[in-house]
Amino acid sequence: MAGPGGRMMAGGGPDQRSLDFKGSSRRLLAQFEPQRATMYAMLVAVLLSVALSVVGPKILGKATDLIFAGIIGRDMPEGATKEQVLDGMRESGDNGVADMLSGTDFTPGKGIDFGAVGEVLLLALGVFVVAGLLMAVATRLVNRAVNLTVFRMREDIQTKLSRLPLSYFDKRQRGEVLSRATNDIDNIGQTLQQTMGQLVNSLLTIVGVLVMMFWISPLLALVALITVPLSFVVATRVGKRSQPHFVQQWKSTGKVNAHVEEMYTGHALVKVFGRQDESAKLFAEQNDALYEAGFKAQFNSGVMQPLMFFISNLNYVLVAVVGGLRVASGTLSIGDVQAFIQYSRQFSMPLTQVASMANLVQSGVASAERIFELLDAEEQEADPVPGERPSRSRGEVALENVSFRYEEDKPLIEDLSLTVEPGHTVAIVGPTGAGKTTLVNLLMRFYEVTGGRITLDGVDVAKMSRDELRSGIGMVLQDTWLFGGTIAENIAYGASKDVTREEVEEAARAAHADRFIRTLPDGYDTVLDDEGTGVSAGEKQLITIARAFLSDPVILVLDEATSSVDTRTEVLIQKAMARLAHGRTSFVIAHRLSTIRDADTILVMENGSIVEQGTHAGLLSADGAYARLYKAQFAEAVAEVD
Repeated sequence: MAGPGGRMMAGGGPDQRSLDFKGSSRRLLAQFEPQRATMYAMLVAVLLSVALSVVGPKILGKATDLIFAGIIGRDMPEGATKEQVLDGMRESGDNGVADMLSGTDFTPGKGIDFGAVGEVLLLALGVFVVAGLLMAVATRLVNRAVNLTVFRMREDIQTKLSRLPLSYFDKRQRGEVLSRATNDIDNIGQTLQQTMGQLVNSLLTIVGVLVMMFWISPLLALVALITVPLSFVVATRVGKRSQPHFVQQWKSTGKVNAHVEEMYTGHALVKVFGRQDESAKLFAEQNDALYEAGFKAQFNSGVMQPLMFFISNLNYVLVAVVGGLRVASGTLSIGDVQAFIQYSRQFSMPLTQVASMANLVQSGVASAERIFELLDAEEQEADPVPGERPSRSRGEVALENVSFRYEEDKPLIEDLSLTVEPGHTVAIVGPTGAGKTTLVNLLMRFYEVTGGRITLDGVDVAKMSRDELRSGIGMVLQDTWLFGGTIAENIAYGASKDVTREEVEEAARAAHADRFIRTLPDGYDTVLDDEGTGVSAGEKQLITIARAFLSDPVILVLDEATSSVDTRTEVLIQKAMARLAHGRTSFVIAHRLSTIRDADTILVMENGSIVEQGTHAGLLSADGAYARLYKAQFAEAVAEVD
């Protein structure tokens, strides 16, 4: 989302705490540690460039003095000395003029020495050219350091996201997390690109100019410094007023990003239920809030530059008046005053630049804090090193007194025990919220058990590495996921090694996806986007099932895997699944009980507990919870037929 001024802005965070400006600034600068050599080289280049730039006005002042001395000297009687001419002026009553000219190094009867003036101007030109080249080198070094630092921060974010537990994403809107990984990191990069080199240059220029001003005239330097406290007060006051508005700006932007992302991904449902007006109204409210926060943040920080320009002009007037008086008294030459006025401009300019960069720095640090908050988020427990692994992969799964709760005070699964023999198919049924999917998530270690343990072939899964555990489990979810790429690439995603086209096509045939794939214009080379546009929900499900076939897992997990396909295709998939499940342990979560009649064991879950288990026929004859579920579905099916 583009914010005021066209800058990319960060999404809002879930919290509303104030910005830790100093801490986040120090931590952001610490990110440049690997680029220390580059930063030192940049500082040397900037230092030399600033030194030459600071010497430039003094050299130009020398040229001014040469020209002024030539203009004065050519009208004086040739052969006389400077002292004789000045004494003659005082005798005739021109004391003021004599005092002023006493600070000028002229020779009576001698005009402008154009050769000397030319040499001085060439020296000044050379100094400024070298200063410019050094600044170009410094800019290149800054760009390199910033880009490499942002590159590493992106890598850190990607690595962090892979280590975060599933609960982190469950508690946050997808658009808000995406905003941190994209908008915030872009905002940091732009801020550092635009401010770092300029900030270092401005600070060194302030120091260098101060040295030259005190060298030329301590009195004028003190006059120029009168306005510094005023500049500091203005900068701090305006900064404190604008910072809360920047924090609110990021928060509002995050809400807008999350709302737009949700409305875009769910646009079909928004239209189906006629919620366009409500969605537009909510967007308008959030957009207005973003406008207000953005306007206040930009306005308050934008006031700083004109105020600093006013203070700069005030400084210029004071220096010009006092400098003129010093020239009149003969204490300073005109060239020195001219150089000093240039220095006063050079002194005020970096102060103004630093102040004008305040809004950029504030926005960048605000984004940095949000990135650091993500990087500091609690990670999932680290894998044991070295991780244990079963001596032989058979697919025996055991749950021993397992307990789990999403929230500390709300137990979901309590003291659950279960043993699944290798090669058996276990169907898990029950009402919504009974804990069916949670059970599978615990097996996959998407969540960690709060009590008891789960073993795979006798090894506690908590002592195995997650990669080792999950490499032996094939999973097909109700919510299909495809990435942007060809159908063949999407199917091959399930393989742990490179596979041939023949193997991909064989997996598709096993999942009964081959037929519909070949009817597409480009067959297996048909390119899909991440939404799977161009294929139906059922066809997407077939592709994900083919992906599971190709992974050749020891354990197969099907979470409502056939919910999006038609009845005929479902029967074909069941037959294919029977072949795939042969010799493998399978967990099948199903709502349609007709699809699990052949399961070796059926578990009926209610409120996180197994209330019944057995075969289809045995549970029906027991006339318990399973029988009630089956009869309810059978009655519903009959009602639909009628």
